[in-house]
Amino acid sequence: MTDLKTAAELLKSKDNIEILTHHYPDGDTLGSAYALCLSLQSMGKNARVVTSGVPAHKYDFLKDSMKMQSFEREFVVSVDVAAPSLLGENLEEYGEIIDLCIDHHGTNSMQATDIYVEAQAAASAEIIYNLILELGCEITPEIANCIYTGISTDTGCFRYSNTTSRTHEIAADLMSKGADWQKINAVMFEIKSKEQLHLERMVYRTLEYHCNGKMALIYTTLDMLKGAGIRDDEVEGLASIPKQIEGVLLGLTLREKEDGTFKISARTNEGANAAEFCGLFGGGGHPAASGCTIAGDLDTVKSRLIKAAESLL
Repeated sequence: MTDLKTAAELLKSKDNIEILTHHYPDGDTLGSAYALCLSLQSMGKNARVVTSGVPAHKYDFLKDSMKMQSFEREFVVSVDVAAPSLLGENLEEYGEIIDLCIDHHGTNSMQATDIYVEAQAAASAEIIYNLILELGCEITPEIANCIYTGISTDTGCFRYSNTTSRTHEIAADLMSKGADWQKINAVMFEIKSKEQLHLERMVYRTLEYHCNGKMALIYTTLDMLKGAGIRDDEVEGLASIPKQIEGVLLGLTLREKEDGTFKISARTNEGANAAEFCGLFGGGGHPAASGCTIAGDLDTVKSRLIKAAESLL
């Protein structure tokens, strides 16, 4: 385990840097990666972001001012990647050559030469904010947008229990540096396409209760996505639905993937631990928000999750 200063010195000593995100990239992994990339490029270094899976279009603005550079990599950094399996399609190529891992998940199990984990950070973007300051880079409005997006999305617009006073202090500084916070929060939490609303209507019909109402689950299938006319990379924001229900301690969202697996998002209220639950299936994350992947058909996956929930709750 390394420290922030050492992480900064490592980056200063390299010139050709690749930055990896986790699979099914969200606002935190993308915001962290693009903010770091823009900062490294401002230092005259070659840097690029390598995603796993196609990011949703709503994140396109994060890379508007990024230079497209061609170079031979000499240093690999992962951001917001808690476990090797979360590298997704990049696991085979990058699983054993990551030089620096930067993350905020206490369950981190990455294999990297140097690892910096700050579990008390609300988002990896908080760590990147501190790292950029350690690098001596200016936080431009474009970089501020990236970091603010990461923090806002991982805290549910500052509503989740991982939000701290430090989170608000950083957000305030980003606002003063030009972050377009109103637009970001509108795009991330308010604006939805007609197709997304159509899918949500179908999702509510899948709602099930188990464990005497302490667990609720919803799901999406490939057929549902096809019926709604929506791509898999556009499916976000569903994970919070089950945990909003009064009396529910554990809320699960199941998303069928093309490879015959289901991506599970677990969200919990006080009295249940999402990381503990997902750890039963090789996943991990935070006590209030975690994830895992399970192979099988819908009924088989649901049965395994229900059985585990009954044991946990």
